[in-house]
Amino acid sequence: MRLNVAPTLQGYDIKNLPKDILTGLIIMAVSIPISMGYSQIAGLPPVYGLYGSVFPIIFFALVSTSKQFIFGVDAAPAALIGAAIIEMGIEPFSERALMVVPLLTFFVAFWLLVFGVFKAGKLVNFISAPVMGGFITGICSTIILMQVPKLLGGTSGTGELLELLKHLYDSIKVINVPSLIMGAAALFILLLMKKIWSKFPTAVVLMALGAVLSLVLPIDEWGIPTLSAVEPGLPSIKLPDFTVLYPTFDGAGHLIDNGVSFSKVVVISLSVAVVIMAETLLAENSFALKNNYKIDDNREILAFSLGNFVGALTGCCPINGSVSRTAMSEQYQGKTQLTGLVAGISMIFVLLFATGFIGYLPVPILTSIVISALIGATEFDLAHRLWKISRTEFFIFVGAFMGVLVLGTINGVLIGIILSFTEMIIRSANPARGFLGIQPGHRHFHEIRKNSNLFPVKNAVIYRFSESLFFANIAIFQNDIESAVGPDTRVVIVDARGVGSIDITAADRIKGMYSRFKAAGINFYLTEHSAAINDQLRALGLGFMIEEGAIRRTVHIALKDSGIRRPYPLEGAENLDDITASRRRLENRMQEFSWAFGNETEEVIERQIKAQIEQLRKTGDLEELFHSGWGYMEEMDEDEWLEHLEEHLKEIVTISGKDEKTLASAFESHRMEIHNRILNNHPELAEKFMERREILDRHLKERRPDAYELVIRMREKHESKDGK
Repeated sequence: MRLNVAPTLQGYDIKNLPKDILTGLIIMAVSIPISMGYSQIAGLPPVYGLYGSVFPIIFFALVSTSKQFIFGVDAAPAALIGAAIIEMGIEPFSERALMVVPLLTFFVAFWLLVFGVFKAGKLVNFISAPVMGGFITGICSTIILMQVPKLLGGTSGTGELLELLKHLYDSIKVINVPSLIMGAAALFILLLMKKIWSKFPTAVVLMALGAVLSLVLPIDEWGIPTLSAVEPGLPSIKLPDFTVLYPTFDGAGHLIDNGVSFSKVVVISLSVAVVIMAETLLAENSFALKNNYKIDDNREILAFSLGNFVGALTGCCPINGSVSRTAMSEQYQGKTQLTGLVAGISMIFVLLFATGFIGYLPVPILTSIVISALIGATEFDLAHRLWKISRTEFFIFVGAFMGVLVLGTINGVLIGIILSFTEMIIRSANPARGFLGIQPGHRHFHEIRKNSNLFPVKNAVIYRFSESLFFANIAIFQNDIESAVGPDTRVVIVDARGVGSIDITAADRIKGMYSRFKAAGINFYLTEHSAAINDQLRALGLGFMIEEGAIRRTVHIALKDSGIRRPYPLEGAENLDDITASRRRLENRMQEFSWAFGNETEEVIERQIKAQIEQLRKTGDLEELFHSGWGYMEEMDEDEWLEHLEEHLKEIVTISGKDEKTLASAFESHRMEIHNRILNNHPELAEKFMERREILDRHLKERRPDAYELVIRMREKHESKDGK
């Protein structure tokens, strides 16, 4: 892999510079309370959170292919490490914690390097958009619930939903009203400005205002918390102390300390590395998808590894991609990883020269900035779309969302992966499929469903299945076909062009179907598939079907092999005029439009007609009106298009300024042109076309009697003109 430096800065557009610098400064500022808080959760002093917002974020920015994602000390790894050191009997903030936590970070970086080398990023390709959306929304909601108690004057919550709700309830009981007023006011201003002037740096102004208020008002007396002051200076760079893995003895050879269990270090670091990879990759892909760019998943894993190696050298806890800070970057229109570089470099200046300023920042204002950004990163709008489009995908979104919120990030990741694979199986188990028919005078087969111009071939069941055949969908395949077979069926033909593979379960079922149909005197064929399927059939023990002629290249050859030749006898088409006369207007749709737009056909046709009429209003070109339809249409479709135009005749007369004779001549000329084309290309349909014309006229009379009267009057004028 070619590790070119700073890929998101190549070909940099200088007009983005102000946005990237401003966004970087905002990210630096909001990183102060976030990273200090999570560092404490991990069992380290607050200043180590600031250290984690310097070199790790800079190195990540130089390697990452994500244009906007921000790296830094974050909730999930910090919570896992904090719980782990307590389980290992290590006191948070102790000297031993300062030795063990960087060691865990080092091993996390090692595992991420292994994942990157083995290209584990491809696993993200199996995570669907509903899972990504639910996952991100769950993380955002979890962090919001963690942060809300800080608006009330309390401390940040930890854990999952029940623990967070309990902590919130306890915070409400001891609520600090001035803190709530300050935080709520700041949040209201942020949300309002996001709607009316999103580009204004509201967060920076509020932080500056908060520092001023700390100086001029007695907010300490009011109980409004500010950030803890930290010692100035940059972190020292050193390798983790690997000696903590070994027992230590005193001078007399007596055991003082058993050392940290290597197996525990391996297990804990591996689980944290999996969480960092899964959570950050999912979040990165979600932001990339929303903002229309691509990332290199495997390179991102290597960037995570590099960031954590650097973090281990500065004594930090494991470092993750930060959804809250990335949401802030998106809100203030950061365009490249220059935002991360600015955030890291500016944090250096804070640590060197401005640590005193940190102690003046009110926690409620900083918390409101974080919550505002997280609200913008949630994807409840996606859930709303899914509810209207696909209930299955909606519930997958909810499952991923609740998995993270209720069971935590690790279990949420597992649930998300399980849901993604479940969704794949559900889709494959219920594929697109249907029975095929043909239109009189045509040679191609299409799905009969929702198209009244198509008729099934007599004595034949022709079935298309558009998915690989395997254990989860073969029952549907079998039931569809066997339910369609009747006493007059002579042949069953499967159009298998959409079948990419066949498993052994499906092969056994097909073998049984073939034998039963053969015993009943019914031919059974697989057709239209790729040659590779024939290799699979031989390997699965179905080679005898090829030898017996049951595997044919096309549907037409299979029909011919069964003694059914062109022109195919069509079931129900013996008396086409009776069938056509019985159709309702809504069912008499244009074939191409019906195939393309389904239930929305009538609405779409009307929109197209109105667009043509609007074009006529602008140009006055009547000929263009007849030739600006929906691309190429066959003759029957084109005739029906004319009928739709006729429904708007009064409007066309008014707009065009043409007299009725001229319009009558134009319409009838086009209709006769269509008739002549049918007479030349499909003479067997010419008589039916004229009969169908009468039926369409009756429909027009029922639907638009005023337009019908005008059409008849115009035709009479046209005929009288021709008779002269």
